[in-house]
Amino acid sequence: MTAEQHQIISLIQREVVPAVGCTEPIAVALCAAVAAETLENRYPDRVEVRLSANILKNAMGVGIPGTGMIGLPIAVALGVLHGDSSRELELLGSLSTDQVADGKAFLARNIINISLAEGAVPKLYIEVEVWHGSESARAVIAGAHSSVVLVERNGERLRGDGVAQDADENDENSVSLSLRKVYDFAMQMPVEDLEFIMETERYNMAAAEFSFRGEYGHGLGVMLRDSQRAAIIGDTLFARILSHTAGACDARMSGASLPVMSNSGSGNQGIAATVPVVVYGRECKATHEQMVRALALSHLTVIYIKQGLGRLSALCGCVVAATGSSCGITYLMGGGYDEVAFAVKNMVANLTGMICDGAKPSCALKISSGVSTAVLSAMMAMEHRCATSAEGIVDEDVDKTIRNLTDIGRDAMDETDRLILDIMTNKC
Repeated sequence: MTAEQHQIISLIQREVVPAVGCTEPIAVALCAAVAAETLENRYPDRVEVRLSANILKNAMGVGIPGTGMIGLPIAVALGVLHGDSSRELELLGSLSTDQVADGKAFLARNIINISLAEGAVPKLYIEVEVWHGSESARAVIAGAHSSVVLVERNGERLRGDGVAQDADENDENSVSLSLRKVYDFAMQMPVEDLEFIMETERYNMAAAEFSFRGEYGHGLGVMLRDSQRAAIIGDTLFARILSHTAGACDARMSGASLPVMSNSGSGNQGIAATVPVVVYGRECKATHEQMVRALALSHLTVIYIKQGLGRLSALCGCVVAATGSSCGITYLMGGGYDEVAFAVKNMVANLTGMICDGAKPSCALKISSGVSTAVLSAMMAMEHRCATSAEGIVDEDVDKTIRNLTDIGRDAMDETDRLILDIMTNKC
């Protein structure tokens, strides 16, 4: 294995990890747990939470696992009282009924204050400060959902320097990707070196099947399986791809206490990069090797695009993740690099501009839109039908096309992001 191949495997293993609950409120709970663990007495009498706008936006309307409640306050309370920071994004995955009751009682004391962080902070920024009498502790997460960049006790720095840095920005681990490099890696690496990616199938398909056994979110996944609705879209492979993907999102966004395998800090991105590929692969009886390579191609494509876009933006992550699954499905259809590049261009031509207005149950609708386009884009690609450089932001060079997408989502939509948050926080 070359040094670069080793770096890419390390990159995937850093970015594709288990998470219980929506990653933004869970990351806030993690930061709260770190701060509370730093106090000598873990039952503080005051909690201050300061967040970037993107974190606040993505944490306002989503269910918190095991609580039956929505939003940040209960996540903060549980993180403070019972969060185990060593479990990172799974820290709220196995809370007892008594622990949840503790959190609700703590919440009733009205000592948690949540506000926007002042000044220029990274798009992913979480700061939690806790007090018990005259003692205080502060923790900061920035750059990545589990990246603790500062811990202080009574104003004394214990670790970190407060500087946000994504894991893939470290010189030792940095790797420059292109779509060609992504494709060649997924196709040429020995299967045994990529076997770990099959954990995404186990986690995320389990979430899809779990969703069909109850009422979660808006129930889109269950609705798509209903026989009465089959007359509209049919009992087809396409419908099964949509129902399984939407179902996993339904369960996750409503606070089901089960882990999913995330991608680049987002469980929904992990679901969208995995479930459509698996459902299609099972239907077409793909070999184990084909499934491994398709999933590796899908997830690494998402990571590549997110390197340019950033972890949080005004652009819906479903667009990015569905682009990955379109690449994986195109490969399973028998496509090579050219067809995969066509699929990417078709995705960019269609879904660019879909806004992110926070994590919430209706994300299942957006993920379904992304996956629908993923399948159509793959079908078009296999017919060598592709959006051309004469159309919108699509460029002849597929990597430039991706940069056009990420430039829009990262920079051009900043004002859109501010307006979205203003609307969300000032509803009557």
